[in-house]
Amino acid sequence: MYMYTEFLPISRQDMESRGWDQVDYVLVTGDAYVDHPSFGAAIISRVLEAEGFRVGVLSQPDFTTCESFKEFGRPRYGFFIGGGNVDSMVAHYSVAKVRRAEDEYTPGGKAGRRPDRSATVYSQLAKQAYPDLPVILGGLEASLRRFAHYDYWMDEVLPSIAETSGADLISFGMGEHQTRTIARRLANGEPVESIRDVAGTCYMTDFAGLPEKYVECAGFNKVKADKVAYARACRIQMDNQDPVSGQIVVQKQSQKYLVQNIPSKPLTRRELDEVAALPFTRRYHPSYDALGGVPAIEEVEFSIIHNRGCYGGCNFCAITLHQGRRVTSRSADSVVAEGERIAQSPGFKGYIHDVGGPTANFRLPSCAKQMREGMCQGGKKCLAPSPCPHLIVDHSEYLGILRRLRAIPGVKKVFIRSGIRYDYLIRDKDESFFKELVQHHISGQLKVAPEHCAPATLAYMGKPPIETYNKFSKRFYELTKQAGKQQYLVPYLMSSHPGSTLKDAVILAEYLYRNHIRPEQVQDFYPTPGTVSTCMFYTGLDPYTLKPVFVEKTPEGKALQRALLQYYEPRNAARVVKALKLTHREDLIPLLVPASARRKESKPWQNEKRPAAPAAKRRSSKRR
Repeated sequence: MYMYTEFLPISRQDMESRGWDQVDYVLVTGDAYVDHPSFGAAIISRVLEAEGFRVGVLSQPDFTTCESFKEFGRPRYGFFIGGGNVDSMVAHYSVAKVRRAEDEYTPGGKAGRRPDRSATVYSQLAKQAYPDLPVILGGLEASLRRFAHYDYWMDEVLPSIAETSGADLISFGMGEHQTRTIARRLANGEPVESIRDVAGTCYMTDFAGLPEKYVECAGFNKVKADKVAYARACRIQMDNQDPVSGQIVVQKQSQKYLVQNIPSKPLTRRELDEVAALPFTRRYHPSYDALGGVPAIEEVEFSIIHNRGCYGGCNFCAITLHQGRRVTSRSADSVVAEGERIAQSPGFKGYIHDVGGPTANFRLPSCAKQMREGMCQGGKKCLAPSPCPHLIVDHSEYLGILRRLRAIPGVKKVFIRSGIRYDYLIRDKDESFFKELVQHHISGQLKVAPEHCAPATLAYMGKPPIETYNKFSKRFYELTKQAGKQQYLVPYLMSSHPGSTLKDAVILAEYLYRNHIRPEQVQDFYPTPGTVSTCMFYTGLDPYTLKPVFVEKTPEGKALQRALLQYYEPRNAARVVKALKLTHREDLIPLLVPASARRKESKPWQNEKRPAAPAAKRRSSKRR
């Protein structure tokens, strides 16, 4: 076994080589051990280390036996467990529920190294190994399953992961505050059963143990049997995810009650800087070299995360329930210092691949009111359907950071590859950032997310109208031309989102044709736990109005919508023709269906002359 003291120990031998006879905490993760601040397990392990605790990292343990959880022997205080950077079910299955052949968070990209529902399985195994030791379950997978939730893969409503996993506490959100508090209190001898007041945590209790004041949503048995109750519960949960205005939420599970404390306050700028300054190696563990490394590091090794949270509030996005809608950001000096460290890293070739986060161009809270009273409730959005008049629009600090990063010796280019919120950018009356974005920070293509163009579908997505994207696109190409460059927008597009009818999909196909967009890959809506859109998918109701929402669930209907997004592919001709006939838009057949494919269809319109298709200006790439 190798010992690399710049990493945390990964085995008993590694631990003993440091002169340790025991670790304080075992950090369990469903990913390979990558000591980079883009990986949640790396952050939590380094936070614990900074608190003075001895930490062992148990990465992708054998999930067929609890013996693997005894690798370090009995930890002094307990386990911190996470399923991985990506939900294990999403990592394992496509939206069509087909098993994926690869897992980029595993050495060599090989699938099968972690179980389905890894957060639950790991927690159960830790409890089997040491029944009396505390298990703290956190990370994305646990956060999104903390309430009773619809499970797409089983097509049924499941109780909270707090019940099924047997974990003592659920730490939801980003986790640093909770981790420090819980770790200290356990080390001071406090029983985990008495740790019930930590913001950003959930626990199970009986009726007598409920707090004095709370709001209650319908319980597991009720939401499993009644979709209206499920939708109402979803709204209560979403309306209480702000650290200022949120209240304690209670939901009865099978027998006991889940208590969600108010969300933890986001890290301050100083605290974010402190986390960023922890001694990350920014590499995967060298023991993986012989296995081909860890593919997931490739996109982020030379990237910088400068912010957290997103007040965009798209209904299909998990950020609201995990990172939250309040944006916090690191100081300019902290970001530049990381850029300087990257420039000195082995293998750096002069290109910082990204300076971003959930939304790259958010640095500030959405408005002053948010800081005093919390985010608006009831499904109100800061940017959709139109920007709030109180919205703070300012790119000056972000632009200053990018300029300083470009000036670092050894840095050739600084790219922005994570999401640019174009509806925010276009609101800035000062075009300095927009111009420099085009001039310096695009590697040929800029990925943006209009998602659709049909008004009703965009409304259900929580996205602005397509006219906003059109305005941005027009200005982007004007500035690109002025800069003497050939750069293109790559739009993310989604089919079969709740509210998207076949007619809406036809509207999108016509829009793509008229605007010369030919996406190479498209994304079917994926109903992951904990989002408003998943609530719509399961219940067929808008949780904020309780009005019915059309949901396409049939394989054929989903295939028709997906085919329309790639109307130009001959393999999609039959489905495109069928969709156009079903929606009485036969007039579009000569435009959308290739002539050769129409001849194969042998239809009455096969001899019609098709207008020349314009050259494709933009191409799509794999959606994140």
